[in-house]
Amino acid sequence: MAAAAIMPILATTFGEVLGMGFLQDAPQLSHPYRGDRLLLGWLDRVFPSKRRAALDADLDALGDYAQMAFERSSRSTRRKPVLTQWDAWGRRVDRIELTTAWQEGPALTTRHAILAAGHESHEHARLEEFARVYVYHVASEFYTCPLAMTDGATTALKASGNQALIERALPHFLSRDAHAFWLSGQWMTENTGGSDVGQTETVARQDADGQWRLYGRKWFSSAVVGEAALALARPEGADQGAGALALFFVETMDGADRKPQLVIDRLKDKLGTHELPTAEIHLEGIPAWPLGELGHGVRQVAPMLNITRTWNAICAVASMARAISLARDYALRRRAFGRLLIEQPLHAQTLADMQAEFEGAFALAFEVAHLLGRVEHNAATLQETASLRLLTPLAKLWTGKMAVNLCSEALECFGGAGYIEDTGLPQLLRDAQVYAIWEGTTNVLSLDSLRALAGNNSFTALRKVIAGWLGEAHNNQASFAVQAALDATATHMDAKKVERSVLEAGARGIATTLARCAAAALLARQAAWASSRGDERPAAALRRFIDHGLLRLSDISGEDTRLLLE
Repeated sequence: MAAAAIMPILATTFGEVLGMGFLQDAPQLSHPYRGDRLLLGWLDRVFPSKRRAALDADLDALGDYAQMAFERSSRSTRRKPVLTQWDAWGRRVDRIELTTAWQEGPALTTRHAILAAGHESHEHARLEEFARVYVYHVASEFYTCPLAMTDGATTALKASGNQALIERALPHFLSRDAHAFWLSGQWMTENTGGSDVGQTETVARQDADGQWRLYGRKWFSSAVVGEAALALARPEGADQGAGALALFFVETMDGADRKPQLVIDRLKDKLGTHELPTAEIHLEGIPAWPLGELGHGVRQVAPMLNITRTWNAICAVASMARAISLARDYALRRRAFGRLLIEQPLHAQTLADMQAEFEGAFALAFEVAHLLGRVEHNAATLQETASLRLLTPLAKLWTGKMAVNLCSEALECFGGAGYIEDTGLPQLLRDAQVYAIWEGTTNVLSLDSLRALAGNNSFTALRKVIAGWLGEAHNNQASFAVQAALDATATHMDAKKVERSVLEAGARGIATTLARCAAAALLARQAAWASSRGDERPAAALRRFIDHGLLRLSDISGEDTRLLLE
């Protein structure tokens, strides 16, 4: 064969070996606000038109930032925060270098009122806040984590009634000026404790001047770069157990420098959330101020939980939205076996199933956000107020587990590319795993849901609230499915027939069933509103969601459990 004829063949062969012969179109990210029909439809139905223009402007800008950040990440190598404990001259500095997105966080947070919006004096304030969080979250590289902690700290300070600390901290936490803005951490978790904060070993001592100071080790601090924190500690000489703990406010900075009594031992090497500088810290006499009485600190933490768990749920659905958006776009670009993926019946079915489940999760998470605002501003009914106590852990635990499953399914939609690190796709799955762990694991929250069901007629209140949503929907199929599932759950939980240990063993199934029932009713309400305006897509999501089933109850045999664990 002549050399001229051989050269094109060799070029093709070497090109394939070097990777030049394998070309695919990368998925493109649609605008996270203008391209999100689900969010737009929800806001069109719920949000006051007189406030919409200002919200639209912020959501447009945050969506623009998210697209820019997505494109930037595709052109650069991912970075992690770096801890420098000592400077060149032997001085302890504990300086943390942050990623670009984290450096941009304070300006974006204050310019677009991400936190400030949630504390305005109207019932839609939380909906405004969490719409912003949803659009911003994935682009933020989990800068939303310390924002959630700061929001929770703001709420706890308000609830404490400690006017001096409120006047000291809240103007910073809710500032619209990046130079005045403070982040707050929450220092609760210790080596021996985890969710069992009663094992807290951090001690609070008063010095000769009456100043409280904290001594101890906090094992998991996700906002150590902030300017403040709330910390649990046991006043010296107090009894053991959770009831004797006190909640303290701490400021971490002395001008531009971190206070020397806050020592950063190391940054955690985690499965995901790599850009988030999670630290192990030592407190060596750092000044602190009690929020209220010395004791019942865990009770003072409680106001934070509705806030941070709602952040967790909204961020989980934001990650799901990103995964589905990329998978759907890729299906419109990738051709295999002679057709686009979107034209392959089974692939299309898979995407539709994912979308229906996601829409249920979105509906529940945003309803919790909306109810939170209504309850905070005394605009909720008694049933809605009682239901919020139950719906918040339900939304958090269900969206947390679903985010892992859905992001895993989305990666599979990309085939081998979904497993390749530099596509950026594996990060979606690694990051999603945290939603089931933060703010209480699935088991912790399932048991918390049982406690909520045991008091204040929460189940009766929830049924009335769900009946109200279904009443707006006028959908017989949805009403029958939801009410039948709720009836089955009521029978399953009948305390006269079920031992407490059996009820606890099946708590996950109860919680998931109730979450799915609430989501189905919310989907029905949204579908009815959309159908009246000629949009039948939400009705299709409702039908698909119900077809997946609402019941997740299980009869747990204690004997089987014992045998399987031997």
